[in-house]
Amino acid sequence: MARAAVFDVDGTLVDTNHLHVTAWWEAFRQVGHTVPMYAIHRAIGLPSDDLIAHLLGDERDRGEDGTIAAAHKALYGTYFDRLPAFQDAGNLLRALAEGGWTVVLATSASGTELKALRRAIDADDAISASASADDVAAGKPAPDPVEHALELVGVPADRAVFVGDTVWDMRAGSRAGVACVGVLCGGIPRGDLEEAGAATIFLHPTHLLQSLADSPLAHA
Repeated sequence: MARAAVFDVDGTLVDTNHLHVTAWWEAFRQVGHTVPMYAIHRAIGLPSDDLIAHLLGDERDRGEDGTIAAAHKALYGTYFDRLPAFQDAGNLLRALAEGGWTVVLATSASGTELKALRRAIDADDAISASASADDVAAGKPAPDPVEHALELVGVPADRAVFVGDTVWDMRAGSRAGVACVGVLCGGIPRGDLEEAGAATIFLHPTHLLQSLADSPLAHA
């Protein structure tokens, strides 16, 4: 019976969290909001609408939401031709695929952005499917993205592992009933990931690749 290795992308396989922080900070600034970068960093991983609501609150002028999201998209899009994958991100996915795992991406990115991320990872030969936030009713921390990723490849939750870098990832995976592995390369503290449901923590893709035999991804 197949097993699925489900991966978040931003901050997990590609070193983009701080690019997102900068783009969101400028997008908020353009409409007159001063939002601290540390607060934005903690919100990375939420879908755009949820991130704006999380940072500005329910009393905000919701008419600005579209302008802010569009500004972030335009600003972040300037990096698409040079998004940096973490070292061994592609090698990790290939090793898992060669070891019998079905590799699936579960990300808030879609369209041109997702294409740019996959181009940076350069491991399309190892990726069986991608689940985007556009495909589900609710993004992380709801379980929908992880559940949809598993539906795409026909693997049950008890035969899957989800790898991510944020508390939103860990909560989504836990709510989907999937074993969760955290990575620290997205910049979120170990304790926060563990509290949100991470069973095991690794530093980055290289560390996980080197430690597969001692991880929940040990057996296909």
